[in-house]
Amino acid sequence: MNQKPERIIDAHVHLWDPAKTDWYPYLSGRMEIGMGNVSGMSRRFDADIYKQEAKDWNVIALVNVAAATGVNSVQETLHLNEVANQTGHPAAIIGGLPPSSSIAEAIAFIDTQMQAARFRGVRPMGQNAPVLPADEVLAALADRGLIFELMAHPPQLAEAAKRLESHPQLNVVVEHTGWPRSSDPDEHALWESGIAALADVGPKVSCKISGLAMPLGSMSATAFAPWVNVAIETFGTNRCMFASNFPVDGMHGTLDALWSAFSDLTQEFAHSDKDALFAGVAERVYSLETKA
Repeated sequence: MNQKPERIIDAHVHLWDPAKTDWYPYLSGRMEIGMGNVSGMSRRFDADIYKQEAKDWNVIALVNVAAATGVNSVQETLHLNEVANQTGHPAAIIGGLPPSSSIAEAIAFIDTQMQAARFRGVRPMGQNAPVLPADEVLAALADRGLIFELMAHPPQLAEAAKRLESHPQLNVVVEHTGWPRSSDPDEHALWESGIAALADVGPKVSCKISGLAMPLGSMSATAFAPWVNVAIETFGTNRCMFASNFPVDGMHGTLDALWSAFSDLTQEFAHSDKDALFAGVAERVYSLETKA
């Protein structure tokens, strides 16, 4: 019998409202983001909806990740922090790092979001945003004890790792399991070498196991296994965390199916390792105070 994890912290969700067309133009057909038909994720998604769709799983906290376009992602952080003051969700927020005209402006975007108590770090926002910002911006994040979330495909991982070696004090989270683009064997080989390079950067680099349903078109444990198993072997259970990427990955299945697949893949794990993957690592990385 599948033994479910005792607790889950979902380290990657998008709590959004498509009615905010200026923030999320791609959900209303006003902007193309290269994902094809996005109607399956173009729905209001808030903590209550999440709770209902994951009712059979003990999800104790949510980490919201920026999804509003450009500078709107800064306001999104402040707005969601206010929502959380009323509802308790999300527990943590990864805000946006919009395109900027200068290093000073980029750092100002970060400092504006530091007004939000649940703000924990940033990821780049913008279709043409570089994988990594300027070294001065990375240093500013490290100085503030914030996280940089890396959005990079397999061909970009090794070069990103090389640059991150100069920032050993920066907390880095590799989003979407290193963001493979397909299940092609050559893609897997390129990805595997890239995540190994990132894992070697140091203990402050973690891997968020999420976003696999997008390139694989499936939520089955069998489809996930070649990626999940290697990621965990490479980073270790103390530097990996499971996350849903909902409602985006909801285009390929349900929250129940996703958590079931992750649970199936970890049935033989020790209790401590399973808890780390489903909750403990996210709890530490995102500085959360939670109750089971």
